[in-house]
Amino acid sequence: MAGLELQHAQTQSLELRAKIAPQMQQSLNVLQATTLELNQMIGQELALNPVLEEEPVDISVEEEGLDKDEEDFDEEFSELSKLDQEWREYLQQSRSNMPRRDDDNARRQRMMDSIIEPQTLSEHLIEQLNTSDSNTEIRDLAEMLIGSVNDDGFLSQNIEEIALENAIPFMKLKEALDLVQSFHPIGIAAQNLRECLLLQLNHLNKKHSLEYRIVDRHLDQLARKRYPQIARKIGINIEKVTAAAEFIATLNPKPGRELSLGDNHYIAPDVNVEKTSTGYNVTLNNETIPHLRISNVYKDIMSGGNAKKDAKEYIREKIQSAKFLIKCIHQRQETIRKISEEIVARQRDFLDHGIAHLHPMNMAQIAEVVGVHETTVSRAIAGKYIATPRGVFEMKYFFKPGYETDSGDTLSNTSVKQAVAELVKNEDKKKPLSDDKIVQELNESGIKLARRTVAKYRDEIGILPSHLRRTY
Repeated sequence: MAGLELQHAQTQSLELRAKIAPQMQQSLNVLQATTLELNQMIGQELALNPVLEEEPVDISVEEEGLDKDEEDFDEEFSELSKLDQEWREYLQQSRSNMPRRDDDNARRQRMMDSIIEPQTLSEHLIEQLNTSDSNTEIRDLAEMLIGSVNDDGFLSQNIEEIALENAIPFMKLKEALDLVQSFHPIGIAAQNLRECLLLQLNHLNKKHSLEYRIVDRHLDQLARKRYPQIARKIGINIEKVTAAAEFIATLNPKPGRELSLGDNHYIAPDVNVEKTSTGYNVTLNNETIPHLRISNVYKDIMSGGNAKKDAKEYIREKIQSAKFLIKCIHQRQETIRKISEEIVARQRDFLDHGIAHLHPMNMAQIAEVVGVHETTVSRAIAGKYIATPRGVFEMKYFFKPGYETDSGDTLSNTSVKQAVAELVKNEDKKKPLSDDKIVQELNESGIKLARRTVAKYRDEIGILPSHLRRTY
């Protein structure tokens, strides 16, 4: 008998786990989702769950004449109504901090209507090809070459290899390549950097210039900034080589990036931080998230008393699913808000004075204050952005390790990188600071770093070694 009771208890436990596991997964997915992903999830749920809708509805159930099942539904609707009211008040409160004029909706719609679908590099080149007056054979070959152009704007294969692999007469393919290389952006479809820069110089009527000669014959030495050697080989003074190098530096080494889709992305921040007379105000951008409600139609079905038992069970299941999704969204927003408020509180110096004052911070510190697990913080900030008076940042930007100075102050590694950048910015360009010298300068200001760390940070912020920063 005891064995049957134990088996029954285990069965119930397994059923409960089977029910909870999908809900927990949904909760985590909602928390971790970006705004775009969350809207997609909501769209799928709206399509699959008939009791869920966006429009606000009045949720109330008459108690008179309800049987036991309907009374249970009355309790569920009552709980949902309470949750819905809390959600409504939460939205109103967040929006009250952001006053809006009557024409805001119209202005926002005009902005959305004005957004043009970005054109890919391939589409841009094909569009120019379609307006060219070349014959069909050359146009077909040119289209094939366009398909071989990578995101940087270079041919992914040498033209000789393409001709050989596809059994195409070399001169025909070269004619097609010349056509593509005449398109915008200038320098497109080059086989290497040298050809790319020469195409741009030729377009600027500099085929017989010193710049053209340097790129054509001394590109390797130019890349290493060996200006004295170039000057000796050409037989001119170093000032002319320096001037030519400065002009060459204005050319585009990756012309395809002019139409890179990455530059056309618009980031809608999840959190807005505004400076006030008393500090900083944190509000969530809730306008992009649909406000979900339970449809009145299904409330009427349940309160009518004519629904069959299996229909009631179906509706009950869908209502529970809808309620849980609403709770997940509410919890997601509350978690993001609390984390954002703690970030703002800890990074007040950054907001007031800039990157050099960014403090080191980790997720465990935020989790302890907010009252959640560290992994919850990690999921909540994933792919989320915060708009501050200092610019728009990915939330994970503020979570940086740091160093303690001799004075006991703490600096994030971002602040240290900023210090390195400032040293390089103010250095003597004819005698740039070596990594060892940067280490010495930082040590004198109280920041103890190893040389390899300085070299690593210099690389990460895109600063060249000292011998490549030297000017003549």
